[in-house]
Parts: sequence; structure tokens; C-alpha cells
Amino acid sequence: MTRRDGTTADIRARHAALRGTVVQGDEVPGLIDEIPVLAVAAACAEGVTEFRDAAELRVKETDRVATMAGALAALGASVEPRADGLVVHGGRQLHGGDVDGRGDHRIAMAGAVAALIADSPTTVRGWGAVATSYPTFLDDLEALRR
Repeated sequence: MTRRDGTTADIRARHAALRGTVVQGDEVPGLIDEIPVLAVAAACAEGVTEFRDAAELRVKETDRVATMAGALAALGASVEPRADGLVVHGGRQLHGGDVDGRGDHRIAMAGAVAALIADSPTTVRGWGAVATSYPTFLDDLEALRR
């Protein structure tokens, strides 16, 4: 892995079952933009995941709390929007459906990740926004999927 400062590092990873958790406080600022895709992971986890102290999500390209809650619900997840985040009840199989990214690149990319685990086809609308931040996202996602 190459860090932003040009130095490199080795990463070791291992797999484990996903379990619900609470993401809050000092953890939130460093991953505020990743919360949409983490919410997809939370939908697959056993138990409940809460994203708290993330009211900033309401003032991004879209209201990411409402938009992500709608996207996950459209795919069959159990999700509750809150003033400062989301509560995701995991352990449900995601179903195919229609995800409206509402022009928000993070929501669209999270929708594409959710489509990988849905049991039937999923359409992600508003995909054009992804080109602004990660034009090769689908190619990279396909490479990871293989």
C-alpha cells in the first residue's frame, strides 16, 4: 500500500463474520465519507450497527442519511434514519431493486457494492456522479469481485 506521503506499508488482513457495532465520536470524522458503504456492510452483519455523531452526512452532496436509508430499504434492509446517523439491523439478505444515488457519488458506489450481494439485479441511478471522484470504480470493483 502506498500512503499519501509516498511511503509504503504492508497490510495483513484476515476474514471474520461481520457483527454489528457502534460507530461514534472520534471515529466518525475520519470515515464520514465511508459511512454509506459501511452501512451496506452493516446490513450484512449479524446484529445492529449504529452510526452516531454523523449529522454532517445530512449536508453532503445529498442528505446521505435519508438517501442511504432509502437505498438500503429499497433493497430489503431494515434501517432507521436518525438525526445524527443511521441504525442498521443486519442479517437480512439484500434483494435486487432500484437505488437512486441522487447524484451523490458515495451513494452510487455503495449501491454498486450492495448489488454484488443482492439476490437479483439492482439498478443504480445517478451513476454519472461517480466519474467526478472515481471514474474507474466499476473496473476496480469487477477486479475485486473476480
